[in-house]
Amino acid sequence: MIKEVSLKVKPKFVNKFKSGYPLISKEAIINVNDLVEEGSIVKLVDERNIFFAKGYYGKQNKGIGWVLSRKENDSFDQRFFEKMLKEAIKDRESFYQSSETTAFRVFNGEGDGIGGLTIDYFAGYYLLTWYSKGIYHFRDDIIQALKELVEFQGIYQKKRFDEKGQYIEEDDFVAGERGHFPLIVKENGVNFAIYLNESAMVGVFLDQRDVRRTIRDVYANGKTVLNTFSYTGAFSVFAALGGATKTTSVDLANRSKSKTIEQFSVNGVDHETQAIIVEDVFKYFKYAVKKQLKFDMVILDPPSFARSKKFVFSAEKDYKNLLIEAIAITADNGTIVASTNSSAFGMDKFKSFIDAAFRESGGRYKQLEEFSLPVDFKTIKEFPEGDYLKVVFIKKIR
Repeated sequence: MIKEVSLKVKPKFVNKFKSGYPLISKEAIINVNDLVEEGSIVKLVDERNIFFAKGYYGKQNKGIGWVLSRKENDSFDQRFFEKMLKEAIKDRESFYQSSETTAFRVFNGEGDGIGGLTIDYFAGYYLLTWYSKGIYHFRDDIIQALKELVEFQGIYQKKRFDEKGQYIEEDDFVAGERGHFPLIVKENGVNFAIYLNESAMVGVFLDQRDVRRTIRDVYANGKTVLNTFSYTGAFSVFAALGGATKTTSVDLANRSKSKTIEQFSVNGVDHETQAIIVEDVFKYFKYAVKKQLKFDMVILDPPSFARSKKFVFSAEKDYKNLLIEAIAITADNGTIVASTNSSAFGMDKFKSFIDAAFRESGGRYKQLEEFSLPVDFKTIKEFPEGDYLKVVFIKKIR
């Protein structure tokens, strides 16, 4: 039997929840010590004990749970989850019908009504990612709901938590047929090698789809391209296919080289014609300055937070300095693709980093275009933190 707990919300937070804010935080709750078991159903009440929302207890990032319903009588059972998933799947109908793109997000957490859960589709395979022990408590009903709604070759899952509520990297086969990896999927006609049976990261970040297409179709032709924090080289592949004269991919992780070679190979690009470098990006910047290297395009897509042996990078504190380094090795009239997935700040603040970096560099720039999350990464206006992706194409003016 699932335990149900009434949580009394502090008066200053009540209207925020009533207006649709879904993330339950510790500081919003008076009787937070009543929470014991993750997966417990929680009813949010005001100081007069009047009900206004219902959700579950599950520790994730800065929150302790998510609102799932405004109806007191709703039961979080298979039928409930089936209704939520069905609506999300219908919203992605155009993606299912595409032969050019066979990898996309089917369910985007709180944007589709269930915080703590994402579901991605990869050419017949579904990947469920659980972000807390609390949402994982509903695993059986959610998986059964998915099975009722879709045809699938296989279902995989990844748990991004441990018993203490911290992230871990773990994967598991759930149902159907085990995949033969790499699984080759398409994005705007380009191939990606995907692994659902390895770490938490499968080989490509689906939220950058529109940005990659734009690099290929608009900016890459005839250009030298530096792709920093390159992971498996997805930006580099799109740039090469868009006619770049040469791409240089730089990432600190040892696995990045073999993964990038593989992504070039599955697209028929000779990786020997490209540069793939395993090195700290900041060390590479210094090398490029010393050698007086200049690139027509520099792509900056760092993690929100990263730690190397000598340096800790935080997007909120350090992105401006990263841009200054990039400006120094970008050719006149070249393009910088500045990207961040940090939810700690919005687009206006991100643009202020860009402005400050050029001001301190003594240079001028023109903003060309900007991107946020693609349409399959559904968000809600009541939870702006969920719309985390910010990408700005910048022209460096000589």
